[in-house]
Amino acid sequence: MSTNILKATHVGSLEIGETTLNVAVLNNGKRIINYSSIFNAFGRTKRGKQKDGSRVHNMPAFLNANNLQPYVGDDLRGALEIINYTNLLGNDTTGYTAEILPLLCKVYLDARQDKVLKSQQLPNARAAEILLVSLSKIGVVALVDEATGYQYDRERDELQIILSAYISKELLPWQHKFPDEFYKEIFRLNGWGYFASGNIDIKKRPSVIGHWTNDLIYKRLPKNVLEELKKNTPKSKRGNYTARFHQSLSMDIGQPHLERQLASVLTLMKISDNWKDFMLNFNKAYGQQNLFDTRTFKEPEIKKRKEKLSDFDEKLVKALEYDDKGKKEDK
Repeated sequence: MSTNILKATHVGSLEIGETTLNVAVLNNGKRIINYSSIFNAFGRTKRGKQKDGSRVHNMPAFLNANNLQPYVGDDLRGALEIINYTNLLGNDTTGYTAEILPLLCKVYLDARQDKVLKSQQLPNARAAEILLVSLSKIGVVALVDEATGYQYDRERDELQIILSAYISKELLPWQHKFPDEFYKEIFRLNGWGYFASGNIDIKKRPSVIGHWTNDLIYKRLPKNVLEELKKNTPKSKRGNYTARFHQSLSMDIGQPHLERQLASVLTLMKISDNWKDFMLNFNKAYGQQNLFDTRTFKEPEIKKRKEKLSDFDEKLVKALEYDDKGKKEDK
């Protein structure tokens, strides 16, 4: 048995006909339909653990009736593997390969055509018909989009809709969006003490925090929003941003999403003991694997003063074993 653990890298809900299917893509590229969703697709409820009778291994119970077995082909038998994987939250989950769905539908439709279905099985055949018709429509649309190249224009159109919802046409007035608590937690988690006294000068925070803010907050907004914010935020002649990214977020959608993300990250920070612990919690919450380094980083050094001491002063400092650390912290 392989020791490789299958994990979901992407998850979503697929609307097919009158049914919503929970689907996933695994780290080996397999497309999966959640085990329970297969039952829901046919209007049935999964009851207890799957039992293997004398018929077909791993067959869903609602297809295990005697009158359906002549319609179970080799292609379906070969696809009846229950796949175990972990979802984005790390929970154990099971499912079937997505290709199984039209094969299951075909069993009911072929049996109905031969008029061998029992009355209680007819609703399943109707569900199978709706699913198969819906799947064929999705397939044809996807093939036409791919053949014509429209899929790329469609993606660009969808992206523009998202960006227009999140990005403000005008630069909004500055407001205090990132609370001091956000930065205090970063210092605490990393064990940085030189700002631990009562008054923290937020302007003197290390530049790496800006990169972390992008990773923790802005990259959690929809895809390409951060890149668009960078384009929209004005810069000085030296190339420095003269406004904050959040000033370019829309008031009705962008700003509230930012505030929710901030609140979520702050909650994770507060329940964490150190930076490594926080990043493990963050990666687990957002389904990321090793998003960035989980090490606890060393306290950044404060820049040394630029003025150079005379030879006499250097010798004097050395002789007196003078320690100006306190002055550095007061600067």
